[in-house]
Amino acid sequence: MYLNKSFLFGNLTRDPEMKSLPNGNKVTTFSLATNRVYKDAQGNKQEQVEFHNIVVFGRQAETSAQYLKKGQGVMIEGRIQTRSWDDKVSGEKKYRTEIIADSVQFGPKSGGSSSTPSGEGYTPSDKGNATPVATAVPDLETIDYGDANVNVDDIPF
Repeated sequence: MYLNKSFLFGNLTRDPEMKSLPNGNKVTTFSLATNRVYKDAQGNKQEQVEFHNIVVFGRQAETSAQYLKKGQGVMIEGRIQTRSWDDKVSGEKKYRTEIIADSVQFGPKSGGSSSTPSGEGYTPSDKGNATPVATAVPDLETIDYGDANVNVDDIPF
């Protein structure tokens, strides 16, 4: 059995672009940036950024184009696909590797605001943005474990 599955969480590098296929289906494309922080051989902190081309089809393409904006975080679940074509000008073969999204989960919007225009605990302002409203948080029950020490050898896993 073979597996072609990709999970990405990153930020959009540009606003999504939606187009229609000849059969009427919608397709949205955007670019996603992910980063990796590591220490090099000298112990210096390094950061490596990767850019991914994302393609979304159908109803998710429409909602992605409508609600996603540059800088917003998003999680993509999909498959990796490389397509090729002949360049009309130079005649050389071109390649593009893309993530074909099966699932798109919206993250917080850029600027630290994770508000939604219509949701519990928010009220719309005159510009259509959402403003947080203070809501009462119910007291949660807590469990009192006492002062007993836990022996690691007693844990069954």
